[in-house]
Amino acid sequence: MGKRRKKYQKQRKQNRVNIRRSFLRPFFITFCVVMAAGISALAAFRWIMEPAAPRNNHFQLTAERVVNGNAVTEKTQIDEIMNANDKYADVLNDPDYMVENNIYAKDAVSPDQVTITFAGDILFDENYAIMGKVSGNGNIANGIVPSLLTEMKSADIMMLNNEFPYSDRGTPLEDKKFTFRAKPTSVSFLNDMGVDIVSLANNHAYDYGETAFLDTMETLENAGITYVGAGRNLQEARRPVYYIINNMKIAIVAATQIEKLDHPDTKGATDSSAGVFRCWNGDNLLETVKEAKANSDFVIVYLHWGNENETPIDWAQEKQAPEVVEAGADLVIGAHPHCLQKIGVIQGVPVMYSLGNFWFNSKTIDTGMIKITLDENGLQSYQFIPCIQTGSQTMLLQGEEKKRVIDYMQSLSGGVHIDEEGYVTW
Repeated sequence: MGKRRKKYQKQRKQNRVNIRRSFLRPFFITFCVVMAAGISALAAFRWIMEPAAPRNNHFQLTAERVVNGNAVTEKTQIDEIMNANDKYADVLNDPDYMVENNIYAKDAVSPDQVTITFAGDILFDENYAIMGKVSGNGNIANGIVPSLLTEMKSADIMMLNNEFPYSDRGTPLEDKKFTFRAKPTSVSFLNDMGVDIVSLANNHAYDYGETAFLDTMETLENAGITYVGAGRNLQEARRPVYYIINNMKIAIVAATQIEKLDHPDTKGATDSSAGVFRCWNGDNLLETVKEAKANSDFVIVYLHWGNENETPIDWAQEKQAPEVVEAGADLVIGAHPHCLQKIGVIQGVPVMYSLGNFWFNSKTIDTGMIKITLDENGLQSYQFIPCIQTGSQTMLLQGEEKKRVIDYMQSLSGGVHIDEEGYVTW
C-alpha cells in the first residue's frame, strides 16, 4: 500500500504540473508572438526612418543648402521641407550634394501650389536718377511702392534681371556708351524686395571688367541671393538653378544674346575664364535646356534678347524662341528691350518676349510682372500684372490705367486672351 500511495501521490503531482503547463501555454505562446511582432515592427520603423543614402546615379544638377534664401541651420527646417518633398527626400537629406549641384530647398506658402513672379530690368547705380528716391534713407519703399513690394514678397520665388555689377573696383569698358556699377551694400535692396534669384546674363554685368564681375557674384552669394546665367567659367555660367518646393523640382536657365556679336564687350564665359552665359550661338543653351528638362519637373528659361526700345520682336527672338521650346522649356521670360513686348504661345508654352524696365530709370514707361502658379500637373495660371515706372518709382496700376495697359498688351498679343485681371489663356 505504501508503494501504491507514493505512486499515486507522484502521479497527482505530475497531473497538477501538466494542468498548470496546459493553462499557461497559450499565454506563453501569445506573449512570444506579441514580443516578436513588436521587435519586427521596431526594426522596420528604424529602417524606414533611417536617412536614405543618395542615389549614385541621381540628377547631374547644381545647388546650395538654402531655405528662403538663408542657409539652413535648424534641423527642424530641414525636416519640414523633407516632409513636404518626399519625392526628393534623398537629395534633401544630403546638403553637401545640394551645394555641389546648385539645388535650393524652398517651402511654399500653399501646400497645393507654387507661385513664381518675374520682373524685368533693375538698376542700383547711384550715378543715375533711379536711386534718387532711396539714396537718402535707403528705404526701397520710396522706389518700389509698398503695395507692389507686398505682391513681390508674396511669391514663393521672385526673379528679375540684375543689369549691373556690384563693386567698388574695376574700370569701365572703353567705347561703351553706358556703363553701370552699384555699391555692394545696395544688394540689400534685393532682400527688401523679396527677390530670391537674379539673372546676370545681360549686357551690363561685365561693365567694369572681370574684377567687378567677380565681386558681383561674391556679393550676391554673401547676401543669400541666387544668381543664374554667369559664372567663374562656362560650366558655372551655363548651369541651371534648381528649386525643390512642394514636391516639385523647378529648373531656371538664363542666357543672353546681347550683344549680337561673336566677340562682344560683355565677355562670355569660357572653359577657363569668367563671364556670362551667351546664346548668340544657341547650341550651348539648347543643350543646357535639354539637361534641365531631363532633371526637373518644370523648366523656366529667362533670356536677354531683342532690340532696345523696339516693341516688335526681332528675327533672332523669333528664331530662338521655338528652338528653346523644342529643347524642353515650359516657360520663357524675356528682357532687354526696355519696353513691353507681346505674349506669345509656342506649342502650348507661353513666351513673354520682354517685361521691359522694372525699376531702371526716371522715364515714365509701362511695365509689369508675370505671375505663374504651378502644381504637380504643371502650369495652372499665368497672369500679367500691370505696373508703371515713373519719376524713379514703380507701382501697381489700378482702375482705368490698369485696363489701358492690359488692353495694350492684348493688342500686341494675338492668339491669347488677357482678362480684366491680367490672366492669360490660350
